Amino acid sequence: MKKIYWLSTGLILIIGLVIFSFSNNNPGNYELINNYDGKMEIYKLSTCGCCTLYANYFNNKGNSNIKVNTINNMEAIREEYGIPSALTSCHTTIIGDYFVEGHIPLEAVEKLLREKPSIKGIAMPGMPTGSPGMPGVKSEDFVIYQVNNDGSYTEFMRI
Repeated sequence: MKKIYWLSTGLILIIGLVIFSFSNNNPGNYELINNYDGKMEIYKLSTCGCCTLYANYFNNKGNSNIKVNTINNMEAIREEYGIPSALTSCHTTIIGDYFVEGHIPLEAVEKLLREKPSIKGIAMPGMPTGSPGMPGVKSEDFVIYQVNNDGSYTEFMRI
């Protein structure tokens, strides 16, 4: 009897996850990202699977015209755009003149494009659990930093 209960419970959970995953693939309301026609490129290493998942997230919910570049040296792109080492993650996205470092939710990218601040870009260091492209469940706020033109950084937003 316990075996049937656990099998039934497991089956219900699997069906729920499948339904959720299909409903979660609908494009979000990211009008500025969806309609952006400037430079949009993700730079990643060939060995990074979560970067590919982030690119898929961006394609499905943001803009399917984003170009994915597999490179051998992330440091070169970070140096070119002035990304502080304390704020690095595993991939860098370039949108127009801004960089977007890491697994940043599209809400933050949309805010960046809407407000057009005079900064170099935004970053979310590390690879936070539950962030776009990362497994697991979000357990705390995602803190996104803005990198100012002088290289200093301050909080841009929390999600």
